[in-house]
Amino acid sequence: MKKTLFLQPPSLDGFDGGAGSRYQAKREVRSFWYPTWLAQPVGLIEGARLIDAPPADISLKETLEEAKKYELIILHTSVPSFPSDAKVAAKIREINPNVLIGMVGPKVAVSPRESLQKAPAVNFVAGKEFDFTLQEVAKHVPLAEVKGISWRDETGRIITNPPRPLLENMDDLPFASQAYKEHLRIEDYFIGYLKHPYLSIYTGRGCKSRCTFCLWPQTVGGHVYRTRSPENVAAEIKWAKENLPQVKEFFFDDDTFTDDLPRAEEIARKMGKLGVIWSCNAKANVPYKSLKIFKENGLRLLLVGYESGNQQILHNIKKGMRIEVARKFTQDCHKLGIKIHGTFILGLPGETHETIAQTIQFANEIDPHTIQVSLAAPYPGTFLYNQAKENGWLMAEDPSALIDENGVQIAPLSYPHLSHQDIFNSVEKFYKKFYFRPKKILAILKEMFSDWEMMKRRLREGKEFFQFLSDRKKSQH
Repeated sequence: MKKTLFLQPPSLDGFDGGAGSRYQAKREVRSFWYPTWLAQPVGLIEGARLIDAPPADISLKETLEEAKKYELIILHTSVPSFPSDAKVAAKIREINPNVLIGMVGPKVAVSPRESLQKAPAVNFVAGKEFDFTLQEVAKHVPLAEVKGISWRDETGRIITNPPRPLLENMDDLPFASQAYKEHLRIEDYFIGYLKHPYLSIYTGRGCKSRCTFCLWPQTVGGHVYRTRSPENVAAEIKWAKENLPQVKEFFFDDDTFTDDLPRAEEIARKMGKLGVIWSCNAKANVPYKSLKIFKENGLRLLLVGYESGNQQILHNIKKGMRIEVARKFTQDCHKLGIKIHGTFILGLPGETHETIAQTIQFANEIDPHTIQVSLAAPYPGTFLYNQAKENGWLMAEDPSALIDENGVQIAPLSYPHLSHQDIFNSVEKFYKKFYFRPKKILAILKEMFSDWEMMKRRLREGKEFFQFLSDRKKSQH
């Protein structure tokens, strides 16, 4: 095997470009997702190392010093971070001229040729799922024979090989949690709505939904939900519980864990037997019966993508969700004591001043425990990006213009009736109208005074939240 390094490169302070991150940007509070897409192939290559520089605060100088030691270096990149990541690759090439450098991630999967042209230090890029692709490269298989890559030959010519079929037997993948233990410090990973330290894994890949904005199914994972067996998932959680005893919560990061309810219920029962606290992504349509089974077997929180409180916008983005169903689902969660972190997106096609107000009102009515408000981000490779280009909604032709120079998400879409500045400003308005209600303030204070650790955490997050709002104000000028 080639001596291999998997690298999430250094970036802007607090910038989460990680392979588990839905939006590569700075968060309202300092947050980092696990680099799950890198952690799984690490286990397929004997002696490989994983460095996730941003959460570990590893500097570029330290990264380059380490990069001298390897024959093969794989960088994970994203649309917003690609220009910076290409510069890191160039610096690695300077200090390690003979190293083989590859890039992975949705950005290079969607535009492999353009990516190689703009990153001359990179030898190859891998498309879609790349676990066994990278294993072959590490095994010294000639690049010309490796399915699923585009690569640069000795003359500089860019060649695209035949695609690699998506992985069907997900149980063939090693446990990501084993790579976390060996290579990362799990205390570096924070998510505001999860207990700390938490641990995140995938129990499957792909999502059958067709949401027009969603990055991963349209670029890497596909629209077929391919799953690990419940026994395999339980075996990993059992291993993690024994080997990472400090973990307080397990999060299933599948795009929609609840797409296969009988399987989700079976996994829940296995979690109940293991006695762990767990959370997962969910659609806002899970029936009460299933929610009750989840809750009785250790479920604490659901991460739910409501996106909008306007039914027409949900139709426009092919969300496949009815407002009244989402409302009933949320009521059921409240009744069962299941917490919800609700995510919303402003600036989607059909957005107006009125629909923004409607979404804010909807969020306040259903009252999830916490919320995340994002700006519609037209990532290349998605239906939304193509739609925005065709209709002239993009503010800038450069598709990497999704963040500002500080890493804060910008509003890249603009409509004749709603400017990008109006959309940008509405995020702060949404947060204030949700969190500055007397009812919500009292709930937060009650939570803080009941737990000293929560008190310290919420004070830190509050400071970071107000700094985030301050940084956003700078982005307007």
